[in-house]
Amino acid sequence: MDFYASSSTEEPHVLAVDDNLVDRKLVERLLKKSSCKVTTAENGLRALEYLGLGAEQEHSTNGNGSKVNMIITDYCMPGMTGYELLKKIKESSILKDVPVVIMSSENIPTRIDHFELCHIK
Repeated sequence: MDFYASSSTEEPHVLAVDDNLVDRKLVERLLKKSSCKVTTAENGLRALEYLGLGAEQEHSTNGNGSKVNMIITDYCMPGMTGYELLKKIKESSILKDVPVVIMSSENIPTRIDHFELCHIK
């Protein structure tokens, strides 16, 4: 798969979020082999902080976090699920257009059905 950044001289920047260190390192390695710049976070709260959407940044006048072209997140994480992270990102006027991929190693049909029924604007 080829990724394209907004500028031809920039490599796309992907934020990879997963509480499992092995999975996080695997995703990071695969993306770097695809010529992506990768930043990792171990949970949803850390990802929001990096993106400038953490509790401290919400009250700042700046509110701009680091620019990313895509976010890949695990679904099942302690504290905040990938779906909850997705909702927070889509509520942001700055980040709402950034593509978010939610992944999971779980094979739970009801959870899969939940994603098929969701419509996030």
